[in-house]
Amino acid sequence: MSLGKLFGSSLRLKLWQRRLSVAAPKVSIRHHLPWPLRLLLMAVVLGLAGAIALGTYDLGRQLAKSGMPVDPAELDGLRERLSQVSAERDRFSGSMDAAESQLQIERSAQKQLAAQVKTLIAENARLKEDLAFFESLLPSSTGAAGIAIRRLTAEMIAPNQLKYRLLVMQGGKGERNFVGNLQLTVNVVREGKNAMMIFPDNKSGETEKFKLTFQHYQRLEGVLNLPEGATVQTVQARILEKGQVRAQQSAKL
Repeated sequence: MSLGKLFGSSLRLKLWQRRLSVAAPKVSIRHHLPWPLRLLLMAVVLGLAGAIALGTYDLGRQLAKSGMPVDPAELDGLRERLSQVSAERDRFSGSMDAAESQLQIERSAQKQLAAQVKTLIAENARLKEDLAFFESLLPSSTGAAGIAIRRLTAEMIAPNQLKYRLLVMQGGKGERNFVGNLQLTVNVVREGKNAMMIFPDNKSGETEKFKLTFQHYQRLEGVLNLPEGATVQTVQARILEKGQVRAQQSAKL
């Protein structure tokens, strides 16, 4: 054997050992499945899941069928009981509706009675005041002749509205009719200053409301409109006959 062959064989042997040694580079091997095979695998998994679900559903139906059968007589009894309960429910519902309607009627009647009581109280106060007015007239037939003002009252019914009431009477036998007019003087404080307002104002056209024509007595009442922010101090009523003052009376608020 020649030296070339001997060294050539040993050299190739060393090269093969070096390749198979630890110093050789690592190689990782991955197996890739083709996509048709993947679809087939997914179809198999879904089929197995559906089969399991269908088997579970059939098993439940079989277990339900294997239970105790329902007695028709018992079912009829339950239906009858349900019908009775429904009828009782309807009856109670009707009773509740009737009771609610009756309650609404009673509430409405109570409101009407309260309104009537309030009206009667106001009317009673008015009648008492009228009685006092008429009682003040009793001695007038034998008293001195002349014009007098009885029971002048005034009150604020709104921030800028003043309500007044008075009774004018003629003493003596009242053989003639008195013809004159009423004049009201209202003293107010507005913006820190005292002011005097006279009603009726000749420019307002309300002189007819203040005219007087009576034989024994005449009752007068009305509402005066005041400017905004005016505070009333006193009210004075005057009875005029042909421009002359026949009677006067004042009232404080």
